[in-house]
Amino acid sequence: MRTPLDSPFSPGSDTVPQVWAGRTAQLSDWRDVVRPRRLAGLPERGRTILGEAGLGKSSLVRKIAADAARRGDWVTPQLRIPSGTDPLKRVAVALLDVARQAHLATSREKRIGTLLDRVEAVAAAGVSLTLREQQGPEPYSTLTELLVEIGRAAIRRGDVMVLIHIDEVQNIASEDALSQLLVALGDALTHEEDVEVPGGMLIARTLPLAVYLTGLPEFADMAGARKGATFARRFRTTTLGPLGDDDLASALQPFLVEGWEISDDREGATRVFMEPEARAAIVDLSRGEPFLFQLAGEQAWYAGTGDVITRDQVIRGWGGVRSEAAAHVERILARLPSREREFLEEMAGLEPADRTLTTIARKMGLRRGSDAGPTSQRLDSVRGIITRGKPYAFRHRAVEAYLTTYWPDPPAGDAERESTSAEGIG
Repeated sequence: MRTPLDSPFSPGSDTVPQVWAGRTAQLSDWRDVVRPRRLAGLPERGRTILGEAGLGKSSLVRKIAADAARRGDWVTPQLRIPSGTDPLKRVAVALLDVARQAHLATSREKRIGTLLDRVEAVAAAGVSLTLREQQGPEPYSTLTELLVEIGRAAIRRGDVMVLIHIDEVQNIASEDALSQLLVALGDALTHEEDVEVPGGMLIARTLPLAVYLTGLPEFADMAGARKGATFARRFRTTTLGPLGDDDLASALQPFLVEGWEISDDREGATRVFMEPEARAAIVDLSRGEPFLFQLAGEQAWYAGTGDVITRDQVIRGWGGVRSEAAAHVERILARLPSREREFLEEMAGLEPADRTLTTIARKMGLRRGSDAGPTSQRLDSVRGIITRGKPYAFRHRAVEAYLTTYWPDPPAGDAERESTSAEGIG
């Protein structure tokens, strides 16, 4: 018997759901590239993971952080930056916690004690320290020094990484704060430490430090405009797109093959299965969006209590969250500048084969296709909503579905069955 207490689906943005779908490239990048290279002292850039809301950026890095914690690495919590706050203060507090994990607070070296005192000051005052008449280094260099000391402690341990996750980075409105934060993190990532290897030779190695920044696509413009090539050299940016239907179907495969194990009321275990048609319905309604996938799965789970999730339960459950699904896409569209929104609406009104830049521009009332070029470029390379090609196509399938189809309503036949089922229950 399934209940809300044992649902393995989690549509919240800050959770790592039990039913995990896709993102194998990013997970493999952490396991096979970032962690082993940084542990070996080889240079590797930080990672910036951007994307529209609902694509699972935070959940992805939280999953990476959970893997790091299981391996014994020193991991900060998810450092979400609310709008209008000072990121240096938030990061300084987190680094003091990591310093305690590294046992720096017990060091008898006077310089370590002095450094920790300076970081405490940053944690209290943040970037505003820069605006005061003060002696000593600025906040960003103080954070860099502490990161270097934590990295040295990790080297002494020999098998430990330091992982820092800063979320909602697009909320850092202050140019000074963003500049200081990126410089502090970047300087620590590129710092080289001389270490002695067998035979007595000294070699330079980087610190076992990984930094993940997550946020909305506009952060690429913010960081690029303010730090330019320096940011690009120190951080590699990935803009997430929707998942493929195969990723979603594979995530649900255990329900079809062996069932999903849950506890029963007799302190034993039972399994919940899923009809193939139910899986197909969840995949279709999700449109590649991790948030919508978790939402559809959760509501299907809640729609019944038996040991088999049916297609009718998927449709009935989705009926209760149609407005939430629509609002999710509407929020994405509402954030767009008017020109970008207009471009998408005109593109959606064309047949797929007719979606060329020239035709879209003409529909927008522009004389030449090149007049719409910068808009299309941003929607492609920055936001990841379309793909420029011959013809243009939608990459963000939930946006496409919202603008061009019945979605988020289920197909007419399913809606009729849902209505009939509800009348029968009444």
